[in-house]
Amino acid sequence: MKNWIGKYKLEIGGLIIGAIAGWCYWNFVGCASGNCFITSRPVNSSLYGAMMCYLLFSMFKKTPQKAI
Repeated sequence: MKNWIGKYKLEIGGLIIGAIAGWCYWNFVGCASGNCFITSRPVNSSLYGAMMCYLLFSMFKKTPQKAI
Protein backbone atom coordinates (compact mmCIF):
# COMPACT_ATOMS: atom_id res chain seq x y z
CA MET A 1 0.00 0.00 0.00
CA LYS A 2 2.84 2.40 0.83
CA ASN A 3 4.45 1.74 -2.53
CA TRP A 4 1.20 2.45 -4.35
CA ILE A 5 0.61 5.71 -2.47
CA GLY A 6 4.22 6.76 -3.01
CA LYS A 7 4.00 5.95 -6.69
CA TYR A 8 0.80 7.94 -7.26
CA LYS A 9 1.14 10.71 -4.66
CA LEU A 10 1.08 13.47 -7.26
CA GLU A 11 -2.15 12.18 -8.82
CA ILE A 12 -3.79 11.60 -5.42
CA GLY A 13 -2.89 15.13 -4.40
CA GLY A 14 -4.41 16.41 -7.63
CA LEU A 15 -7.64 14.53 -6.94
CA ILE A 16 -7.93 15.95 -3.44
CA ILE A 17 -7.06 19.53 -4.41
CA GLY A 18 -9.37 19.39 -7.42
CA ALA A 19 -12.30 18.07 -5.39
CA ILE A 20 -11.86 20.84 -2.84
CA ALA A 21 -11.55 23.46 -5.58
CA GLY A 22 -14.65 22.12 -7.32
CA TRP A 23 -16.66 22.25 -4.12
CA CYS A 24 -15.43 25.80 -3.43
CA TYR A 25 -16.44 26.83 -6.94
CA TRP A 26 -19.93 25.39 -6.39
CA ASN A 27 -20.20 27.07 -3.00
CA PHE A 28 -18.98 30.54 -3.96
CA VAL A 29 -19.89 30.86 -7.66
CA GLY A 30 -22.29 28.04 -8.49
CA CYS A 31 -25.24 28.25 -10.83
CA ALA A 32 -28.18 30.46 -9.91
CA SER A 33 -30.71 28.87 -12.26
CA GLY A 34 -29.84 25.24 -11.51
CA ASN A 35 -29.63 24.34 -15.21
CA CYS A 36 -25.84 24.10 -15.35
CA PHE A 37 -24.81 20.45 -15.41
CA ILE A 38 -21.44 20.83 -13.72
CA THR A 39 -22.10 23.56 -11.17
CA SER A 40 -25.72 22.80 -10.24
CA ARG A 41 -24.77 20.18 -7.59
CA PRO A 42 -21.71 19.94 -5.34
CA VAL A 43 -21.01 16.32 -6.31
CA ASN A 44 -20.83 17.14 -10.02
CA SER A 45 -18.64 20.16 -9.40
CA SER A 46 -16.29 18.24 -7.08
CA LEU A 47 -15.92 15.31 -9.47
CA TYR A 48 -15.25 17.62 -12.41
CA GLY A 49 -12.67 19.57 -10.41
CA ALA A 50 -10.98 16.35 -9.26
CA MET A 51 -10.81 15.02 -12.82
CA MET A 52 -9.38 18.25 -14.24
CA CYS A 53 -6.80 18.63 -11.48
CA TYR A 54 -5.81 14.95 -11.80
CA LEU A 55 -5.16 15.47 -15.50
CA LEU A 56 -3.22 18.66 -14.82
CA PHE A 57 -1.05 17.12 -12.10
CA SER A 58 -0.39 13.93 -14.06
CA MET A 59 1.26 16.02 -16.79
CA PHE A 60 4.12 16.79 -14.39
CA LYS A 61 4.92 13.18 -13.52
CA LYS A 62 8.37 12.13 -14.65
CA THR A 63 8.66 8.89 -16.55
CA PRO A 64 11.92 6.96 -16.62
CA GLN A 65 13.84 7.23 -19.87
CA LYS A 66 14.83 4.07 -21.69
CA ALA A 67 18.49 3.68 -22.54
CA ILE A 68 19.19 3.48 -26.26
